[in-house]
Amino acid sequence: MAAPAAEPAAEQSATMSIYKAARRIKRRASTLYNALRSVAEDAAFVAEVAALWPALPLVANLRCGLWYAPPRDFNATCYFKSTDGHAGNWSFSTARLNLHLALLAGDRGGCIIIDSTRRGKRFPDSMSKTIPIWCCVLNRAVERYRLRAIQKGRESSAMLNRDAENNSCPSNWDSSVHLPVWVLDTEKNAVEGRIEEWTDQFELCGADIHSLAIKLQKPLRPLWISQRTRIWLNEVPELDSWDFTPIILISASASDAFSTQRMSSEFSWQYIPGAGDDEESWARGLTPTLFWKHKYDLLDAGPDHCNQLVADIVEKDRVYRAQRGEHSPQIAAKPLKSHDDVKCNDDRTSYMWPVKLDPTDTQYSNNVPLLFWIGTLNLAVSSTLQDAFVGVDCILNCDSTSRLPTNSSENSYLELSIVGSKDDRFSLMKNLSKAIDFAKRNLVAERKILVCCQNGEDISICVALAIVTLLFDDNGCFDYGNSFMKRDITKLEMRKRLVFICKFAVNARPSRGNLKQVYGFLCNEKERLSRLT
Repeated sequence: MAAPAAEPAAEQSATMSIYKAARRIKRRASTLYNALRSVAEDAAFVAEVAALWPALPLVANLRCGLWYAPPRDFNATCYFKSTDGHAGNWSFSTARLNLHLALLAGDRGGCIIIDSTRRGKRFPDSMSKTIPIWCCVLNRAVERYRLRAIQKGRESSAMLNRDAENNSCPSNWDSSVHLPVWVLDTEKNAVEGRIEEWTDQFELCGADIHSLAIKLQKPLRPLWISQRTRIWLNEVPELDSWDFTPIILISASASDAFSTQRMSSEFSWQYIPGAGDDEESWARGLTPTLFWKHKYDLLDAGPDHCNQLVADIVEKDRVYRAQRGEHSPQIAAKPLKSHDDVKCNDDRTSYMWPVKLDPTDTQYSNNVPLLFWIGTLNLAVSSTLQDAFVGVDCILNCDSTSRLPTNSSENSYLELSIVGSKDDRFSLMKNLSKAIDFAKRNLVAERKILVCCQNGEDISICVALAIVTLLFDDNGCFDYGNSFMKRDITKLEMRKRLVFICKFAVNARPSRGNLKQVYGFLCNEKERLSRLT
């Protein structure tokens, strides 16, 4: 009777050993050198496609897309999430409108967006569905706006100029959904059924559709290019020949489901599809800017010395920024497990002695503006990594890891240790009261305030949102918070003010958890003030 009972146990043990073996093989293939080699090879493909339309601006879809071209080649960044395009979970995010991208495309005749995926697919869902939905919603909103303007007899001459007259006509303006052929008809029908609802949400959020309608002379339309796409060089269409504004979506990596062996002049390595994705799991502190600065050295180092060289580069960058007063924690690279007799002598965590680094090696050396003034509100948002804060009278530092070098008094400098919602679900909410008091005190004195956090994209945006909602009226005038008591605090009202902020801070990426804390704080503050009156 014992033998049959032992059989399932033995079978389970064999199954587990196969699983462990597969995981071990995958870990051995997913080395840092393999990832960087894969990124470099895919970047060559991106450069070839971008050269076909040199007039079009190159845009990186954060964060993966930043790895596939030198920082100087990018004209802008955008943020489209694949989760907004997952089957059954389609959505149009008013927190990620990317209107700067539409305006850039309208001004330059289109744009090229770079992204990639590790999922064994040709395109990530951000390109297959999220961006096509975005294009359709914006097209339909512009169409509605123009129809209303025509009906009211207020169509401006700038909108109906000689070049745009035919395209702005309702019969010629394409506002249909353009999804790739691999999306099933059932999914396409479900998406089409919700476009009107999403367009209503877009109009209600307070976006500047007027500027969009003036800039877009032709409707937006996505086009898809991957490494399996065939393009005849003698038949590449000119931009003027298209009756739409092309949003060219380049999926940088090959869609191989598994890593494949490649050879170079000196080393053999394994290709990793979508290597630039999920950089925390493999990059060991290396950033796209540092990679492109030291690309040839890293690739020439080979598999045996790549990890050590990356550790040196990251540490030198850390020391350089620390010497400038910026907080730069040491990067502790997780040691890789050795498999069988294969050992890598540079897999151990390594800390280097401080050395001086060329300022051009800093990951923020590219000319990307990190300080954004919010309209005429005397309020700006920025990263604490900004080199200089020009025109700022006082600073509200929300970075829990950095203390800015300043000789300012307590009235003009406030430091709040705020962490993201993933680390503390209430950190932002607990500090917003101090932030509001500091902002109110300085706005009364007509001082210009800078709100900064580590990346200038999340916490600082949420703090600015709380300040704008509580202390400014609907017209953007500072009113000491009087109008705050007279209106209802709804998510729609908060979304309108977030859209207003994102119009100026185009890199804004507030997390859902932090936005929920802002909404909770505003509701609690409204209730508290109501009891006082």
